[in-house]
Amino acid sequence: MIGRTVEIADDRRHLFVNRGFMVIKDTEGERKELGQVPLDDIAAVIANAHGLTYTNNLLVALAERGAPFVLCGPNHNAVGMLLPLDGHHVQAKRIEAQIAAGLPMHKRLWAAVVKSKLEQQAAALEAVAAPTAPLQALVAKVRSGDPENIEGQGARRYWGLLFGAEFRRDQSGDGLNALLNYGYTIVRSACARAVVAAGLHPSIGLHHSNDANAMRLVDDLMEPFRPIVDLKVWQLHKAGESHVTPDTKRALVRVLYDDMQTAAGVTPVMVCMQRLATSLAQVYLGERAKLDLPLPGLPLALAGSFEPD
Repeated sequence: MIGRTVEIADDRRHLFVNRGFMVIKDTEGERKELGQVPLDDIAAVIANAHGLTYTNNLLVALAERGAPFVLCGPNHNAVGMLLPLDGHHVQAKRIEAQIAAGLPMHKRLWAAVVKSKLEQQAAALEAVAAPTAPLQALVAKVRSGDPENIEGQGARRYWGLLFGAEFRRDQSGDGLNALLNYGYTIVRSACARAVVAAGLHPSIGLHHSNDANAMRLVDDLMEPFRPIVDLKVWQLHKAGESHVTPDTKRALVRVLYDDMQTAAGVTPVMVCMQRLATSLAQVYLGERAKLDLPLPGLPLALAGSFEPD
């Protein structure tokens, strides 16, 4: 399903349910109703303001539909997420298979994810006419489990080639870092929904192992999609936009709906995430051998925007 990602970024808002719709109401002045969104059309709600209020009925209705409710901190990073307990009709069977999967399988799958991320990073560099050889050369070096941390080596080369030698990735930073934080929050929420809908447990990861991270698997599977956000932020920066604003947030949310190339044809980024999570569940169950990762290359609309007129 391709739904709408709804962000609430103004403090003076109250959210509640009425007749199958999420209703947004102003909490000051005449307390006017500002809009309604059908609950069945919502893919995720991003709560990105400090003074929001919402009803328990709304959270229940979103959870029943598998739509995550994402809580953002001051730096636009996701700090919490409400997800349903029951995401798939054979969820218990799939989580049992997920738990039973051995370390060799997880290492093999993680290597595939890292290769895909490096390929997407190279595609982003190609789009901005930056050298791609440093990233492409690393793809063949990734071994099972990535023991040499080729992913980290790629990141160190990638950021400098994309944003310049002076750029430093800082999750607490402002400007470009804040834009990246916001874009990753959007991608993370879509990946979280895909993981739960596939009947998998988000805390059982392939590689991420931080004890405090409840979204290890989500953070694993979103890796190949990060370069899409990076490139959109680069594009916004070149257009003179270097801060999180309503316009830049809308531009970042739209990347979820761009089409990407997959082995089965062209499909939106959000659907690519669903296919990837479903394929992982099938690998755990022994129904297929490989992950359904996007093919190397950027979303078609995003890549097309870099072509000369």
